[in-house]
Amino acid sequence: MSTFALLLTLIFVAFAIFLSVWQKLGIEKDIIIGTVRAAVQLIVVGYVLHTIFKLKSWPLILLMLSVMITVATLNARKKGKGLPGIGWRIAVAISSTELLTMGLLVSLKIIGSTPQYIIPISGMIIGNGMVVSGLYLNRLKSEIETRREEINVYLALGATSKQAISHVMRNTVKAAMLPTVDGMKTVGLVQLPGMMTGMIVAGANPIEAVRYQILIMYSFSSSAAVTAIILGILTHGLLFTKAHQFIENT
Repeated sequence: MSTFALLLTLIFVAFAIFLSVWQKLGIEKDIIIGTVRAAVQLIVVGYVLHTIFKLKSWPLILLMLSVMITVATLNARKKGKGLPGIGWRIAVAISSTELLTMGLLVSLKIIGSTPQYIIPISGMIIGNGMVVSGLYLNRLKSEIETRREEINVYLALGATSKQAISHVMRNTVKAAMLPTVDGMKTVGLVQLPGMMTGMIVAGANPIEAVRYQILIMYSFSSSAAVTAIILGILTHGLLFTKAHQFIENT
C-alpha cells in the first residue's frame, strides 16, 4: 500500500467526525485523538518490530512481551476499580496464560521460536487475556452487587466464604469465557478474523492462512479459560476478611 493510498483512508475518519457533528454526539475530539494515537503507536511499533526481527535478540523479545503484558494489565485494571491489589492479580493471570500457551506452542514445535512468530501470536494471546480479564471484573462487580444479600445469607447459615461465593464465581468465569467460545462457533461464517485476513491480503495461500487462524482460535479457548480461572482463584480473597466476613464496600 502506497503512502498516498494510506492517506486516503483518512476519508473514513472524516466521515466519522461528520456524523458525530451531525448527530451532536460530541466525540469528535476523541476520534481525532484516537486517530493520531493509533497512527503514532502503530508506526513506532512497526519500527520496533523491524529492529527486533532483524536482531533476533531474546532480551528484546522478552522486553517487548513485558511491555505488552504491562499495558494489558493497566487497561484491564480499570474495570476492577475498588478492588485493592487487582493489578498484580491480572498481571499474574495474563502472564501465566502467555507462558503456558506460548510454552506449549514452541515446545511442541507448532510454531518456530523466532520473533516473527512469538511476538504477533503473543500479542493476540495477551490481548485476549486482557479482554477476558475486563469481562471477568465487570461481571464480578455486577454479580456481587445483585447477590450481596444472598451471599450474606449463605454466610449467616454457616457457609464458608468459598461456598457462599462459588455460584458467583462460576457465573463470572462462564461470562468471561462465553464471547471467546461464541466467536469460535461463528468464525469464518460471520467474519474473517484479522490474522487470516492479513495473511490473505499479503498474498498467502488461503489454506495456510486458515491453518494459522485455527491455531489462534484454539489457543484462545484455553487462554480464556486459564485467565478467567486464575483470576477467580486470586480475586476470592479480595471479597472476604480472614474471618470469612463479606467486605461490604467491594
